[in-house]
Amino acid sequence: MDDLRNMPEEYWKEKLSPEQYRVCREKGTERAFTGALYNNHAKGVYECVACGQALFSSDTKFESGSGWPSFDSPVNREHVELHEDRSLFMVRTEVNCKRCGAHLGHVFNDGPRETTGERYCINSVALNFQPAE
Repeated sequence: MDDLRNMPEEYWKEKLSPEQYRVCREKGTERAFTGALYNNHAKGVYECVACGQALFSSDTKFESGSGWPSFDSPVNREHVELHEDRSLFMVRTEVNCKRCGAHLGHVFNDGPRETTGERYCINSVALNFQPAE
């Protein structure tokens, strides 16, 4: 599975749940404080729900109070793409999975100053969690 960005939408509709499809393919957002991984404190790796690419480590997860899982950096910067997002009358930076193009969330510059200063604010529904062994 190298580059899945050109897969037809029918592929994604079959592979993803309706909520996963809405967020990952239609750039939706789950409601704050409702995601299954928001309060997850286990050690492990968060992967893209669409293609399984490793995206974030539990070691970089922090409590932001935003209502979504927040990380100060991806496991590998080459696994994500950043794009300017001018929707909803604001300018933000969208985070996508580089392998499949799934919309994951947004990154902001209000994260922990003692680390990267970044807050990757990611939809739980866009992630699968693989616990550490």
